[in-house]
Amino acid sequence: MTTTPKRKLIEVALPLEKINRESAREKSIRHGHPSTLHLWWARRPLAACRAVLFAQLVDDPSSHPDKFPTEEAVAAERQRLFRLIERLVVWENTADDALLREAHEEILKSTDGNPPPILDPFAGGGSIPLEAQRLGLEAHASDLNPVPVLINKALIEIPPKWAGQPPVFPGAAEEKLSEDGCGRAEGMWPKATGLAEDVRRYGKWMRDEAEKRIGHLYPKAKMEDGSEANVIAWIWSRTVQCPNPACGIRMPLVKSWWLSKKNGKEAYVVPSVVEGRVIFEIGHDIKQAPEKDTDGTIRRSGAECIGCGYPVPLSYVRTEGKEKRIGQQLMAIATEGNRRRVYVAPNDEHEQAAQVPRPSNIPDTELPKAALGFRVQGYGMTHHSDLFTNRQLTTLTTFRSLIEDIPWAGDSNSGNSSYQQALETYLGFLVSAISDDLTSLVSWRSSHGTGATRSTFARQALSMIWDFAEVNPFANAAGDMETSALAVARAIEGLPARPAGSADQADAATRSYRGFVVSTDPPYYDNVPYADLSDFFYVWLRLSLRSRWPQLLNTMLTPKDAELVADPFRRGGKEEANAFFEDGFTSVFSKMANQLASDFPTTIYYAFKQAETEVDQTASTGWEKLLEGMIRAGFKITATWPMRTERSGRTRNISSNALASSIILACRPRSEDSETVTRRSFLAALKDEMPGKLNELQQGAIAPVDLAQAAIGPGMAVFSRYTQVLESDGTAMSVRTALTLINQILDEVLSEQEGDFDSDTRFCVQWFKNFGWNEGSFGDADNLARGRNTSVEGVQRGGVFRAVAGKAKLLPFSELPSEWHPETDERISLWEVVLHLAKALDEEGGDAAARLMATARTRVDMDVAQELAYLLFAICEKRGLAQDAILFNGLGQSWSDLTAAARKQAASAPKLIQDGFTFDEE
Repeated sequence: MTTTPKRKLIEVALPLEKINRESAREKSIRHGHPSTLHLWWARRPLAACRAVLFAQLVDDPSSHPDKFPTEEAVAAERQRLFRLIERLVVWENTADDALLREAHEEILKSTDGNPPPILDPFAGGGSIPLEAQRLGLEAHASDLNPVPVLINKALIEIPPKWAGQPPVFPGAAEEKLSEDGCGRAEGMWPKATGLAEDVRRYGKWMRDEAEKRIGHLYPKAKMEDGSEANVIAWIWSRTVQCPNPACGIRMPLVKSWWLSKKNGKEAYVVPSVVEGRVIFEIGHDIKQAPEKDTDGTIRRSGAECIGCGYPVPLSYVRTEGKEKRIGQQLMAIATEGNRRRVYVAPNDEHEQAAQVPRPSNIPDTELPKAALGFRVQGYGMTHHSDLFTNRQLTTLTTFRSLIEDIPWAGDSNSGNSSYQQALETYLGFLVSAISDDLTSLVSWRSSHGTGATRSTFARQALSMIWDFAEVNPFANAAGDMETSALAVARAIEGLPARPAGSADQADAATRSYRGFVVSTDPPYYDNVPYADLSDFFYVWLRLSLRSRWPQLLNTMLTPKDAELVADPFRRGGKEEANAFFEDGFTSVFSKMANQLASDFPTTIYYAFKQAETEVDQTASTGWEKLLEGMIRAGFKITATWPMRTERSGRTRNISSNALASSIILACRPRSEDSETVTRRSFLAALKDEMPGKLNELQQGAIAPVDLAQAAIGPGMAVFSRYTQVLESDGTAMSVRTALTLINQILDEVLSEQEGDFDSDTRFCVQWFKNFGWNEGSFGDADNLARGRNTSVEGVQRGGVFRAVAGKAKLLPFSELPSEWHPETDERISLWEVVLHLAKALDEEGGDAAARLMATARTRVDMDVAQELAYLLFAICEKRGLAQDAILFNGLGQSWSDLTAAARKQAASAPKLIQDGFTFDEE
């Protein structure tokens, strides 16, 4: 007898709005965030990973009818779990051990006290394994690329080995003991704080020692008053010789002359040609500042010589680059002022300080001839070392060599080669991390305060930068070793450092999945060229750490042949690249489907590309391909959840699915005895099951904007549980057709919910579908009202409709009375309640809306009112009423919070007074 696996919470409902809100908020958090350990591209938000893993393992209450025999009991228990998740995803709670124990206890209850190990076979930046470990689970990470393997070792494997250990840096433990009194006595270094302290101390030692050796290469700037100031960055222009024979100057290639655009503190470069040489000065007069048409010398089509105005095509610049004839000239010096940048004109001292010989033992490995996101090779940058100035190469090689020169103390752990390996790994990360800020591809942001740098990988690409900022590595800012050491130390301090975790180099196509539960964020087509990009860091990590990780860092560059990416440059074209990816993707997930048990769902993150966010994602080609691939691999889809990691200010986006930046799929291996059915049977199953599933989604207070995407989950659960769904001509139904049918059924279910509405509301809904807020004729209104068993006069008395002089219209939000009391309304309708709730929430906030709901719930069925809010959002979206869609979306996603607050309000509500009502203020 086969036991049906218990449904997990992620397959039924999630508090999606809170998860999305905290995921978006997390992007602004830097101090202590694990992402500051080392850059990796397209990391999943920790909040989302934590919530998904918890919901992936915890049973939905409907799986326990013995404990929760009624719908009310199931809903109440589900809300309790929601509240726990909502606390769990808050960044400030990541170190709340009591909360994490509470979450772990819930997982134990759903796993018979024996939670399964979690595996992410495409571990990348390590968000998923780290959050598995934070939840007290056995975490395993693997990746083909050695850079993410090292990152994951630093996140989940190394810290638990040294948890509770004091630092070994001479005097560090004693100093902390003296500072904190008894707070740092023996055994009082919780988690990996001792390791973090060592990283902080040795990072500072490396910085100070490097300044002794090469500090003279980075002189201070002399100010007009004779004082000296620390330099933040030297701003350079690339140059080529003007091809005009009558000119021939070294012409600057500059995208923008602006240094600071902050009001009242404007600064810009003023170029001039003196005796055949370009001279740069600093200007501040806003009246003479460069305008859009005169800002810079280089455009997409080419450059212009500032000496003679000669137009120079980019083809000439590329040729000069390939012949190694692109030079550089100092344009400005950005110095540290009093809470602002002060700009100084260049001088010979600072020009000469940068003229250093090229050091030896540098990463002279080749860049790919052509690769996704790479734009620099055409300008002569063909090796990794070409991305740096000689001064930058000298600095980085100095820091790298200092790892070998560390004077290990005669402390308890100092002779432990394993601890040295751990510590050197983080110090190697410091060198790798600052390399992102020490290249000639770092740009200057004139629109950020009074000016700031933008790192090399501000985008997941290597693009040509014409006027670049050379950062001072001793300025206590970006690119400074001590600053980076502090950031890494904070990140280590915030790691759970328990239980033990593992990170290994493995190919997802060949590794084993038996005994694991998988949660993963796989690469998708050509979204990110991980291997080519990561070579930038790999070459520095290899120089710094090869002796410590000989097996992991034994190749000149990261593995490329087996990387699962649709790179047309490697595969001979776009079609061949896509075929390679699709075959590899199916192979990996087929192996998973064959080896994973069906007790727990697998969760997969799918990140939309920017191009897909401009269309409805429920019908995007990439989305279809993912679903097709998973089904072909042998999985059945059980849920789809749109995750938002950022919000757009565009009202069009707020009321459409274009907001979702990724989707989480929950899926399980499909049964080997699954059947083939006809289109008619598939539709019958959809119509039978979708209403109940949509009700679960709505009760979970999913935002109306997310309903269409989330509804794909239960719809695809029906489609993908069959081996095939056959069309009338005997061909297999496509995923696109299935998605279209699922959306049709969704519309039908929402429309069928109208049967629960009162007559006035049914009239208003149909009028709104036909006319929106616009006027129609009285005759149309009269006919519509008779068909809905009401009358125009009655709807008018209900306070939501107006009919005058042969014209009729619904009252929009702006015309609804501000003073409305549902308990005294003689003719109340669901329509009236929902509109007033949406208006109160938008204009007065949640407390006012909750007070209104507390009284309205005695007159109407609030569950049915919620259905109306979802339906009105859908109508607004179809009619293009973006602002109204926002109001109904906000009401729908806040429904559970308002309901809880309304119950609390109702329990403490005072008696009615006079003609209205009041609530005591808390």
